Amino acid sequence: MRLARLDRPLPDGDRLPHALYRAEQVRRLDRLTIERFGVPGIELMERAGAVAYRLLRERWPNTRRLTILAGTGNNGGDGYVVARLARADGLDVRMLQLGGADRARGEAALSLAAYRDAGGVVEDCLGLPRETDLYVDALLGTGLERPVTGRWAETIAALNAQRAPVLALDIPSGLHADTGRVLGVAVRASATVSFIGLKLGLFVGAGAEYRGELHFSALDVPAQVYAGEILAAARIDWARESRLLAPRSRIAHKGDCGHVLVVGGAPGMSGAARLAGEAALRAGAGLVTIATHPRHADWLNLDRPELMVSAVERPDDLEALIQRADVIAIGPGLGRTDWGRGLWERVRALPHPLVVDADALNLLAESPGCGPDWVLTPHPGEAARLLGVTTAEIESDRLGSAQRLQARFGGVVALKGAGSIVHGPAPRVPAVCSDGNPGMATAGAGDVLTGVIAALRAQGLEADEAARAGVCLHAAAGDRAARAGERGLIATDIIAALRPLSNGLAEVDR
Repeated sequence: MRLARLDRPLPDGDRLPHALYRAEQVRRLDRLTIERFGVPGIELMERAGAVAYRLLRERWPNTRRLTILAGTGNNGGDGYVVARLARADGLDVRMLQLGGADRARGEAALSLAAYRDAGGVVEDCLGLPRETDLYVDALLGTGLERPVTGRWAETIAALNAQRAPVLALDIPSGLHADTGRVLGVAVRASATVSFIGLKLGLFVGAGAEYRGELHFSALDVPAQVYAGEILAAARIDWARESRLLAPRSRIAHKGDCGHVLVVGGAPGMSGAARLAGEAALRAGAGLVTIATHPRHADWLNLDRPELMVSAVERPDDLEALIQRADVIAIGPGLGRTDWGRGLWERVRALPHPLVVDADALNLLAESPGCGPDWVLTPHPGEAARLLGVTTAEIESDRLGSAQRLQARFGGVVALKGAGSIVHGPAPRVPAVCSDGNPGMATAGAGDVLTGVIAALRAQGLEADEAARAGVCLHAAAGDRAARAGERGLIATDIIAALRPLSNGLAEVDR
């Protein structure tokens, strides 16, 4: 899902912030704004409703019939503001209430009273209207911690079955604000407008699936409010991380750009090592050697002669190659036979910077250890094996899973998936990549990422920098490749986009 830009930007301009927060952090920011800076809570609610209504009119200008679903908390209060503004603008508004309007308290009760004073009518939500142009989800907000049940779950399921678009206020109802987990059932929004601080759950887990187009407003909260709050994570993208790649020196030679050694490609899996090697070249490595099984070493580079290929029968065959390498990427197509195990045991003991992927991660899970200078690139299944848990447990809290992986294995962890997470040693906060698309769920895409990170490391970036920039470059290349459609995208399409993007020659769709 894209991160939308408006022709006439919201009050915070046309860029989403890079700071991501947990729900409790945003509540603290809200309280501080009220208590220390004297902004009344009802004023923040009015601002939120006004921003949401402005987006509504810009995004769906032909809306005439509007249905707003409100809960009893502040999220519902935002909805009452939208309803009041819409009625004043001449729209046909139906305000449907779950949980009983008499349960509204604080600012939500004030907003409800203002809506009624303006002539608005509140109906109990006994079902959804058949005819409406747009729904506004103002049901549950960010405080939800338990599964949605009863009439609330029935209403959300019915909403998801409607054809009309849905605008979610702050976060789609039913989505956990910290982890992006679906708590039983969640609203599938066409667009979400988030307030004060971007919620982490909009970028991890199922967040990208449920949020739709994402918009943001800080509601003119004073900048000082944010000073004392440490980020839960940082949102990263290629537009920002590309700054790490300095222009090439006019007198550079291939040795200055680093030598990557890719170790992998057991019989039947030669393509994985080949993809990693070509990706490393396209991401700027000066030299790439593939150490692979003798069965296919003679022809692995037939249509890519720039790749050097060496047959390795035993771990000792690596010695001369190791001496020339700046960075070693191990795992693509490695397998878990005696051949692959022997190569892994030799490489893991080296002082070289390593990028560890695929079967090398599975072998690491069998014999855990801590590496100070490696980048681990697990997908959720590999992460589950490394931590001895289920894949579902990894996906239920992706940021927490990345933190546990880094604590147990050291180095830098790049947990792949929707909203790939990069977690390195303190004091850097973890990072969540907002580039990428579901077309990248294709064979070999992970091998391409391994080559990209290894190439950036070989060109002089530190492990954490190479992981962040590599994840974003890989994701942005996937976005560029997906311009022709997500379905049918293959790993070599991603490789083809690496060169122009890494040179700043192509604009990335947002």
